[in-house]
Amino acid sequence: MSSVTSSWRQRRQASRTRRALDQAVARTSSPAMRDELLTMANSTQFTNILR
Repeated sequence: MSSVTSSWRQRRQASRTRRALDQAVARTSSPAMRDELLTMANSTQFTNILR
């Protein structure tokens, strides 16, 4: 697999992850759950995916 294809797939996965987190934050009714989702989104595991 070429590096262009690999890079494209990583960007698409990052976009999907970002959209899913944004939707989850928007749907939550509890401030505690919202904070938990934002903490998860800002964790190193997800920030590495989203870069």
